[in-house]
Amino acid sequence: MRDIVHLQCTECKRKNYSTTKNKKTTTGKLEFNKFCRFCGGYKIHREAK
Repeated sequence: MRDIVHLQCTECKRKNYSTTKNKKTTTGKLEFNKFCRFCGGYKIHREAK
């Protein structure tokens, strides 16, 4: 039931992280505040296609 999704930085648009998501219970896009090593700081990462 869980699908693998990639998290993309909102500033530099690079895919830095991957996680799993249950599509039945979480219908919206995931959004986390994570460290981006390319930007050099904590940025918002959203679920990418």
